[in-house]
Amino acid sequence: MLQFGDEGTTSGDASGNESKKPEGRFEASQKRLINCNAVDVNQLMPLKYKWAWEHYLNGCANNWLPTEVSMAKDIELWKSNNLSADERLVIMRNLGFFSTAESLVGNNIILAIFKHVTNPECRQYLLRQAFEEAVHTHTFHYIVESLSLDQGEVFNMYNEVNTIRNKDRFEMALTSDVLQPGFSTETFEGKQKFLEDLIGYYVIMEGIFFYSGFVMILSFHRQNRMTGIGEQFQYILRDETIHLNFGIDLINGIKAENPEVWTPEFQEHILDLIQQAVELEYAYAVDCLPRGILGLTAPMFRDYVQYIADRRLERIGLKAQYGSKNPFPWMSETIDLGKEKNFFETRVTEYQSAASLQW
Repeated sequence: MLQFGDEGTTSGDASGNESKKPEGRFEASQKRLINCNAVDVNQLMPLKYKWAWEHYLNGCANNWLPTEVSMAKDIELWKSNNLSADERLVIMRNLGFFSTAESLVGNNIILAIFKHVTNPECRQYLLRQAFEEAVHTHTFHYIVESLSLDQGEVFNMYNEVNTIRNKDRFEMALTSDVLQPGFSTETFEGKQKFLEDLIGYYVIMEGIFFYSGFVMILSFHRQNRMTGIGEQFQYILRDETIHLNFGIDLINGIKAENPEVWTPEFQEHILDLIQQAVELEYAYAVDCLPRGILGLTAPMFRDYVQYIADRRLERIGLKAQYGSKNPFPWMSETIDLGKEKNFFETRVTEYQSAASLQW
């Protein structure tokens, strides 16, 4: 049995004969998250970044489709007079934001991130995440169709509602340079720009912008109202928690492998971006909640957005800036992935193995 040492060295076999390491064989230590020329991007094994594979497996364990969730009670409530105009506004605004935001995230994965991440186990997760973004976009189409909403109104809010448009344009600006022909992560500036994009989408879009919407919709669900939409948002929240964890591991991994890019000036720039994002998200909450519903008020969302922004900052190695308390402690329980039994309040979907499917 061969015992492989470092590249270019020889080692003895059981008979005492010396043998060279087979040409093309590599060690996991040769892998890098970006700018890896030593290892073929298709060579998954041996794994180096086991966290990426674990996130992939966790994503697969949460496999779901929106059409498995009944919308009957939601349709009945939507057609009744038991929802106020302010409650309907919250639901519509959230559908309007998420319907295009999920597409932006999916586009960023396929067009910007996947190309420049040179590690196969991370790419495996990115493929899984891209599928999940498609499922999320499908979810909002399913909800809009089920409630017989004006499709043009919902899917065009990113053009017509200022607080949604401002958030989307903020995100698209972070991707524009990465999408330019000739962009490379091999330069100092390219590495920083790529990190900025990752932080913009994983930490800000999925880690901050999405969470106000989760609170608003799940507040209906906690009162046993709009339960079909609420169940789908629970599935989405679980997906997004894994997305966020993967993104932070990827960001921190790139930082560790390229410490020269994490300059004090760049850290200040990231802080500024996150502070801008907090203000954009608070403006969105004010727009959704002009008078407050279900015990929710806009000022509560300033505290909440600042609270989660502090948690995101700490996880990428920056200092908390706000010191706000969490006004929605129940969200922590909802997000907790360890509580398998309690996560879905309505039902657990059982999936068939391929062998049991009827074609």
